[in-house]
Amino acid sequence: MSEQPENTAQPVAESVPPVTQRGSQRFAPGEGPLPDPAGSHHERRIRSFQPRRSRVTTSQAEALLKRWPDWGLDIDGKRVLDLGEMFDGLPVVMEIGFGMGEATAQMAAADPGTGILAVDVHTPGQGNLLGLADRNGLTNVRVANGDAIILLREMLDKDALDGCRVYFPDPWPKARHHKRRLIQPEFLGLLATRLKPGGVLHCATDWEPYAEQMLEVLSAHPDFENTEADGGFSPRPDFRPLTRFEGQGLDKGHVVHDLLFRRK
Repeated sequence: MSEQPENTAQPVAESVPPVTQRGSQRFAPGEGPLPDPAGSHHERRIRSFQPRRSRVTTSQAEALLKRWPDWGLDIDGKRVLDLGEMFDGLPVVMEIGFGMGEATAQMAAADPGTGILAVDVHTPGQGNLLGLADRNGLTNVRVANGDAIILLREMLDKDALDGCRVYFPDPWPKARHHKRRLIQPEFLGLLATRLKPGGVLHCATDWEPYAEQMLEVLSAHPDFENTEADGGFSPRPDFRPLTRFEGQGLDKGHVVHDLLFRRK
């Protein structure tokens, strides 16, 4: 995809959107991520995420204003995406929850032949990832804002994805919140319809009880098979970077588990 021409009439820094009283940024439609792109017309259900309203820095806002029109999209549930056109025919892996995007940018740089559809609800992280992609010429990254379930269910065709990555999702450690965990049979059934046969779901977590639940749920699901012959956890593959968050967990004595399951 070609680079956008520089706007010489007005520097991007002068167009940084205003800060709301809650500390988040407000963008005009099409210029940045919307706070609730799907609106209230979708059904009420338990969600696996909570929007985080933290301050967007000037550089993050500049990256959003510059690159969102070409590399960003709101998950509104109103259209089916043409991933072939969006990624110029590259195979596409969906990443759910990318934090500040450092690991995503590293994987995109190491594998330019794969498109990454990165999904999150954290505006500062969206801006940070777009800034990393812009500075490093990573044209194989697209940032999706909103609920990954709506994206999978309503905006992707059958067998649209070559893989899916879920790294360090919220473990929801309290027992009464376990129903909020993303890796559940219902989610896997939906994902299986959007993954091509042979497509791999790669999960990683440093919360051992969640890792055990992931292994149990994935092993029992009829649409997935473990890539490990012994049916256990996988060693961390070289392509998954060691993130700052992961390093902090390891320093605290946490054990990180990777799971790689293939869609049958």
